[in-house]
Amino acid sequence: MTVRHKVLGMTVALAFITYLDRVCIAIAAPNIMRELSLSTVQMSYVFSAFTVAYGIFEIPTGWWGDRVGTRRVLTRIVLWWSTFTAATAGAWNYASLLTVRFLFGIGEAGAWPNAAKTFSRWFPISERGTAQGIFFMGAHLGGGITPFVVRWLMNRFSWRLVFPIFAAIGFLWSAAWYTWFRDTPAEHPSVTPEELATIEAGREAAPALGSHGFVFNSSILALCVMYFTQSYGFYFIITWLPTYLEKQKGLSANALSLFSGLPLLLSIGADLFGGLSTDRVSRRFGLRSGRCAVGGVAMLAAGIFMIVGTATPQPWIAGVLIAMAGASANFPLGAAWGACLDIAGPRAGVVGGTMNTAGQVGGALSPVVFAYLTRNAVDWSAPLYIIGGLYLVGALAWFWVHPERAA
Repeated sequence: MTVRHKVLGMTVALAFITYLDRVCIAIAAPNIMRELSLSTVQMSYVFSAFTVAYGIFEIPTGWWGDRVGTRRVLTRIVLWWSTFTAATAGAWNYASLLTVRFLFGIGEAGAWPNAAKTFSRWFPISERGTAQGIFFMGAHLGGGITPFVVRWLMNRFSWRLVFPIFAAIGFLWSAAWYTWFRDTPAEHPSVTPEELATIEAGREAAPALGSHGFVFNSSILALCVMYFTQSYGFYFIITWLPTYLEKQKGLSANALSLFSGLPLLLSIGADLFGGLSTDRVSRRFGLRSGRCAVGGVAMLAAGIFMIVGTATPQPWIAGVLIAMAGASANFPLGAAWGACLDIAGPRAGVVGGTMNTAGQVGGALSPVVFAYLTRNAVDWSAPLYIIGGLYLVGALAWFWVHPERAA
């Protein structure tokens, strides 16, 4: 195994841990709400506190990784978020839980852009979409199994013990990453001359980002719009989907364990094949087809699945279709982050952080909009129709993305 594939393995483990820590609070939410006497709207703000903080600090932390390297920055990120994951167990009221989750969001900000920055240094351009797809596969595997793990733990212990257990995994990863990883292939003692030549030759083909006004580049703006829509739907899936399936579709507790995790479990295959597809189509038909056609078709499918699934009265069919919508929306993640690296050159952290910040705006709005739209409603379908419509907007946004052009 080459060193760059071991680097990929470490980042996949990172992605896995991030989703353990993100998703566990959604599964524990009913217990937390009962113990701390929280309303649905208050819990929605707890969900969004993480996302708001995450979005605010995405670009600064991405810039920091561009400046000092991802070895130190990712170590700090995981140590910080693991500390506040553990601190979640100590929340005693609404204000304390809101504060801890906001600080947790500050800590996790920049994880995705710095992982992308790592790929830009360690992988040739022809392998980056696949690397990103495998990275997200690890994230969604973590999110997919989390409902089962959390429910198993809460059947035996208090919900408060779940968070320190998950935090300990992050502390172990940080120690391993800082000890073994190096910011560039040339610094790593195990990289052979042959592997170094492969990485550097493939990396030279990437365009360099211009020095002025990259935020106003049409491709980056279009990626931001697309990622807003993708993240808006995704944060519904990892926050309110279990509640929706129970209240609106009438699924049993056992079925909820399955269907709460099914979108992320299906996303494991979507991430892998999405990453492979964007690289293979790019090699054959060019970067624009490889990134934009793959991304646009996947988001179109996501919108159709979400709208049809919401309208379907049969609970299990609805659950499957909504899960397929979530997986389809995750299929273009390799294309999206690959396009960022294609456009960004040496500023991969900043450009990735910009796109991800737009996503976090959608992620912050999603739980709150859901809570307000359903607060006094008998039918909870409206928020899901909004998600389906946004996915269609995300499909359209790909027409304005040009990864083959330097920004």
